[in-house]
Amino acid sequence: MHDLSLDLATQPRDHGGNLSAAIAEFGGSRSGWMDLSTGINPHPYPLPEFTAGDWGALPDADALAEVERAARRFWNIPDQAAVLAAPGASALIAALPALAEPRWVQITKPTYNEHAAAFEARGWIVRVHGPAEAQVAVHPNNPDGRLWSEEDLSAPLTIIDESFCDVCPDQSLIRLAARPGTVVLKSFGKFWGLAGLRLGFAIGDPRLIAQLATWQGPWAVSGPALRTGALALRDHDWAEATRTRLRQDAARLDELVLAKGASLAGGTDLFRLYTVDDAAAWQRRLARAHIWSRIFPYSKTYLRLGLPHAEGWDRLEAAL
Repeated sequence: MHDLSLDLATQPRDHGGNLSAAIAEFGGSRSGWMDLSTGINPHPYPLPEFTAGDWGALPDADALAEVERAARRFWNIPDQAAVLAAPGASALIAALPALAEPRWVQITKPTYNEHAAAFEARGWIVRVHGPAEAQVAVHPNNPDGRLWSEEDLSAPLTIIDESFCDVCPDQSLIRLAARPGTVVLKSFGKFWGLAGLRLGFAIGDPRLIAQLATWQGPWAVSGPALRTGALALRDHDWAEATRTRLRQDAARLDELVLAKGASLAGGTDLFRLYTVDDAAAWQRRLARAHIWSRIFPYSKTYLRLGLPHAEGWDRLEAAL
């Protein structure tokens, strides 16, 4: 019998960051492109000086405990909730649907498509509205920046993806991590700008977090990631300064793009979503200047842009 779940698991999915496709179509070298198709901070947290032991030894249990303690303090995690460091939020997203028997999962669209793909691959049926045994809320939502409230979230298995919430910590729903059946996801790569480090966190119901930890096994997170994560999560001054800069840059991006005829559809301080007359045409125009943007298969008018590096603003304005 043909396995439909295998098809769902192996089909390529639409994402930002697919710079190789842009280079294949529009030429140039990777170093010559400015990638605005993701929501990654263009000014990353400074990496520490790594030692030979960071690379040569298995990740230390004390280092794992330290990054989880730093995470607990940084996000004000309730004492009743457990914390698990993982090799990126994506690894957790793939595992979460196995925490319950597959039935209905409610995922409001548009949103980050990996959640629906992960649930479908495990045999769940995705519904946009109505009651369900599981629910996923991306908070704030990608791509439109929608914020959820506690009253919106009531499924027996509730997953709150706060990958972009570090730009607006006052809006966090981390208090719900103390509620049975709830898992809150945190991404290290977006706000700290170190997506290649592969570090994420699952926070919530101790029974569910223990199951994820068992599946993950030992040494899942690299030593360099643990050390960098612990340093960054303890650096509150850097976080506050970064929120200020991102807020200013997001406002600057809005001013620039809206002056060219777009309208604001939403977003966060790490990415902005615009409504334009023809998103594909806007993407091609920018791509000819080797600037990559994000468009969506479900909309002909949505264009999403991340923030340029400090040296990229004049280049972006000229391309627009």
